[in-house]
Amino acid sequence: MSNKLSNRLINETSPYLLQHAHNPVDWFAWGEEALQKAKDEQKVILVSIGYSACHWCHVMEKESFENEAVAALMNNFFINIKVDREERPDLDHIYMDAVQAISGSGGWPLNVFLTPDAKPFYGGTYYPPIKAFNRSSWTEVIHAIAQSWKEKKNEIVSQAENLVAHLTQNNIITQKITGLLDVGIENLFTIAQCDIMFVNILKSADKTWGGFGTAPKFPQTFTIQYLLQYQHFTNSDEARKQALLSLDKMLQGGIYDHIGGGIARYSTDKEWLAPHFEKMLYDNALLIDVLCDAWQISNDHKYKVAIKKTINFIKNELTQNEGGFYAALDADSEGEEGKYYVWQKQEIDNILGKDALLFCSFFDVSENGNWEETNILRKLYLSDEFAFKHKIDEHKFNKIIDNCLKKLGAKRAKRIKPSLDDKIILSWNGLALKAIAKAAAVLQDESLKLLALKKIRFIEQNFVKSDLSFALMHTYKNGIAKYPAFLDDYAYLISACIQLYELTYDVTYLEKAKKYTSFVIESFSDDENIFFFFTQKEQEDIIIRKKEIYDGATPSGNSVMASNLSKLSIIFNIPEWDQRAIKMLAQILESVVKYPTSFGIWASLLQQYVHAINEIAIVGSNAIKLGNEIATNYIPYKILMVSTIENDKYPLLKDKPATLNSLIYLCKNYHCINPFQTIDAFLLYTNKMIK
Repeated sequence: MSNKLSNRLINETSPYLLQHAHNPVDWFAWGEEALQKAKDEQKVILVSIGYSACHWCHVMEKESFENEAVAALMNNFFINIKVDREERPDLDHIYMDAVQAISGSGGWPLNVFLTPDAKPFYGGTYYPPIKAFNRSSWTEVIHAIAQSWKEKKNEIVSQAENLVAHLTQNNIITQKITGLLDVGIENLFTIAQCDIMFVNILKSADKTWGGFGTAPKFPQTFTIQYLLQYQHFTNSDEARKQALLSLDKMLQGGIYDHIGGGIARYSTDKEWLAPHFEKMLYDNALLIDVLCDAWQISNDHKYKVAIKKTINFIKNELTQNEGGFYAALDADSEGEEGKYYVWQKQEIDNILGKDALLFCSFFDVSENGNWEETNILRKLYLSDEFAFKHKIDEHKFNKIIDNCLKKLGAKRAKRIKPSLDDKIILSWNGLALKAIAKAAAVLQDESLKLLALKKIRFIEQNFVKSDLSFALMHTYKNGIAKYPAFLDDYAYLISACIQLYELTYDVTYLEKAKKYTSFVIESFSDDENIFFFFTQKEQEDIIIRKKEIYDGATPSGNSVMASNLSKLSIIFNIPEWDQRAIKMLAQILESVVKYPTSFGIWASLLQQYVHAINEIAIVGSNAIKLGNEIATNYIPYKILMVSTIENDKYPLLKDKPATLNSLIYLCKNYHCINPFQTIDAFLLYTNKMIK
């Protein structure tokens, strides 16, 4: 190293890699230099994977990677590679699968040992500096791996070969669908399956605190979204109640930032009190998306407030001056998790004066604290319930609380902020773009529309690969776009383009969605299977091209692509795209029905096929006004096409004259009933159809 105070990571743009740039460990970034050096020297590769907002990643760095004696061992025995899982999710997926196969569990930091050919043979997550928590110490692991490589190299190589073969086999989705499709789609996807998924979701539902499962508790917005869609078609009060209870309890809990807006990644307890404090762009985008549905269904003002407050959090805390959205805010500040967000009661008393008693009662603030001798703001009651209980006018009460939150916000702004992961990830920006465009349409908010349009311009200016107009890059920072885009990047952007059309009625976005989809089919398809690979066919620095199908913290690229194919097949009359989506869903149908909380987007797609997409076409002089009115209503599984002139280019608009008084056409599979002349008549009919 040219500068002993820094290592090679000093030249990287990833905040996570830069955090390790001054470690005494001789870190490499993933690339040809490190991989070739391992081959030339026949050394074990240590790949350590994490992300900048990861609390335990910071802990292991301080305990081990900043320790010169430990670093000397690592430098002597291994080629050490640091990977930002958000920059290279493909590597994270592969090596996480390997560690889970080895140990039965996974997480971050992910530390995995590879042969010089980059094949994994051993790994784990966090290792303490001394033996603790039933875990070997990091130095014990280092010595054990080094000794094993010296004495049992052939066994390790064979073990790695077997593990890679196992991972490759697990990557094959083998359910046979030959003959399955012959039964007809109405028999393949059924109402009974939707009912079973609902029952299976309710089995894990927390009826008191909302959400699903026990601690740690994640937002699971896809599952909430499925319940809202299900209640729309069935009038199930139980589905509606569980979905809205889940949103309410999250918005009341400590997982939601009552001062600045935005949701943390997950709660460490079942009551949503104590979050793991990092705030990710993707969680907040997905929250906005489902809050739009809740607002349309319930017309409850608190959801509209939460939509705007969450978007304001993104604008205020995660927005770059060119218009891109940053990845995340760290959990830690000043070396302590959550320090930026928590309060002592005396501090609040001093700031709020006479209003402190009311505020502290509402937000569960006490002298002893509600978490680790300090206080996380959380509401145990809804505002109207609390105001009624304390015999206070609700409007006056809300005004007092809003004023108190502003005062605390001004005080908090003077604290040292958590660090910012300022890389811009295309996939997460795609999720945020779709959510903001949806909110703009649902709320008919011009400022949000302008924000969405600024966002798509930013993406088109900075993520498009210069040599091929529909090839994209994955990350952007400091004027540099890096890494060929992954399936998620394209899938989320295509979905956002479809939503942008329903906001602007500009067919340019549909044409872009079509071209990006064609690119995905060409570059990500598996010739032997109808699912898409996570990586492009040109990528060569990975040992396996994985296919991701589970909907986890973010939707799988395959589930979103299946949904995109289904919609675009109707918009452009490309039946083979719909057939592919049907085959994709059919191939994992049994798993989707059995485990809907792990396949939330797939579950919604199944329900869409059961009830069919509402194909809505509005043509005529005031078509845009009518389209905007329809956009404010909850109509799941719809395609909305709007034109002020006759337009034969798109099947849903074809042969529909542009009259002075616009007509609203409702179609399914291009078969349309007599058009409606008013929104009220249209909504009356559609509501009758489902009730």
